[in-house]
Amino acid sequence: MDCSPLQSARYAYAPKLPNILRGSVDKVAAARGPAAEPEADREKLRAAFPKTYGLPSIKLAAGPNEAARRRMNVGVILSGGPAPGGHNVIAGIFDGLKAGNPASRLFGFRGGPGGLVEDKCMEIDAALMDRYRNTGGFDLVGSGRTKIETPEQFEAALATAKRRALDAVVVIGGDDSNTNAALLAEFFAAKGEAIAVAGVPKTIDGDLKNESIETSFGFDTASKLYSELIGNICRDSASGRKYWHFIKLMGRSATHIGLECALQTRPNVAFISEEIEAKAMSLGAVVEEVVASVVARAEKGENFGVALVPEGLVEFVPEFKALMAELNELLAKHEAAFKALKGAAEQREFVRAKLGAASAAVFASLPADIASQLCADRDPHGNVQVSKIETEKLVAQMAEKRLAELAAAGKYKGKFAWQNHFFGYEGRCAFPSNFDADYCYSLGYTAFVLAASGLSGYLSSVRNLTAPASEWEAGGVPLVSMMNMERRHGSDKPVIKKALVELDGAPFKEFAAHRAAWAISSDYRVPGGIQYFGPSELCDRPTATLLLEKGARKGS
Repeated sequence: MDCSPLQSARYAYAPKLPNILRGSVDKVAAARGPAAEPEADREKLRAAFPKTYGLPSIKLAAGPNEAARRRMNVGVILSGGPAPGGHNVIAGIFDGLKAGNPASRLFGFRGGPGGLVEDKCMEIDAALMDRYRNTGGFDLVGSGRTKIETPEQFEAALATAKRRALDAVVVIGGDDSNTNAALLAEFFAAKGEAIAVAGVPKTIDGDLKNESIETSFGFDTASKLYSELIGNICRDSASGRKYWHFIKLMGRSATHIGLECALQTRPNVAFISEEIEAKAMSLGAVVEEVVASVVARAEKGENFGVALVPEGLVEFVPEFKALMAELNELLAKHEAAFKALKGAAEQREFVRAKLGAASAAVFASLPADIASQLCADRDPHGNVQVSKIETEKLVAQMAEKRLAELAAAGKYKGKFAWQNHFFGYEGRCAFPSNFDADYCYSLGYTAFVLAASGLSGYLSSVRNLTAPASEWEAGGVPLVSMMNMERRHGSDKPVIKKALVELDGAPFKEFAAHRAAWAISSDYRVPGGIQYFGPSELCDRPTATLLLEKGARKGS
């Protein structure tokens, strides 16, 4: 295989482990703590998970664990969108298995959870594993978004597990994927099968975390990569001095990426969706925040700037949220008539005429291309495909319109030209940072110890992440303890609750304390590329979000 010089160098990188995982695997025991219960909906969750509710929290500690030496067959699943470090999770599981018993076998199920249902399986041996260590992507076995939810699917998954003589299944995924892992663990337990199910917290969005899960893997690498690109654009903006750059960032439900990138780069404007919702900010108020920065900077002769816009911003603006809900119903009801119309203009007029007065006014105020995007094909659940809406372009175009009004009134004399960007898929398969490479390897190794100990229904947990890796603490969190009940498709469903940006948290407070100065300043911060080689304080540094949350100083 023809590798780049960096890929060849990364193969040689040896991920760091917590001290507890550096010795013999049969001397690492799973110490049980108190029962962990969810914050809400306890009785409903107890009824939904009678076998796996109220499990104890787990901390790995020194002690005998002869079970780790037994011969095991373990299946691994990559689920959902890729995140940097997934391959190192698999490497951690593989190395733990082989350290316990060289005869143990690791199977990868191709294409996500559907691979378990359909028994699309491949064995991962040492030669294959070595080709993927410390690399990005999920291409070792591929991923998928199949949900195991019907009785037939659960039965098929169990049949596969028994056919392959699996002792454990490890699901590497986000909140929905690990909700699936919890359901699978409950099903196996209800059937009396001693097949352990463990989860691993993955998502670049950073919204799978709590007191026991300090961050999801991939967030570190993705936010550092986006911050590099944003920093480059900040420097270009200050060099050319003629463009405002509007940058959309991944993060539909939570704005952890946008907040982290703002802390790293100091843009002139950055929106946090959770704040917009909390303040019930209108679309006009959002635009006015941009306009205020543009006008103030123009008065200094600086007709350039950078604004960060979260992917899901429009879902948090009250009148826009109401418009999308009304559109979903309208287009479902009049689908045939809508699709029979010939052009985009006719379709927009058809929609406008059938909307209620308030939503029609919002719809009419939108640029034509954005209005058409709102009317585009729905997702499988009949909802607007928010990721396809050019939110950054919407904000830029509406700011442009407002600035023209101010110029006509003699209140603005600057020049406003803009560029738009979307940073999303670029960050999902990057070479993992040293932090993510180490963290993921530790998560995988921990998942093996949990499975070898016969523990099912747990999410692998590695904590104390602002300390050196040797001081990290490994253990497991009961999956059900992270859940609540949500209304989905007309019924209550158990789901792992997404962690949104906390407006009273240290990262947001740090941002809020400086954004007024950043709005008029050109004192951008340029983080540069991810550093893989050099001193630990440069290469192993966690995100500003994690450092601030844990009370450590962010630094310069």
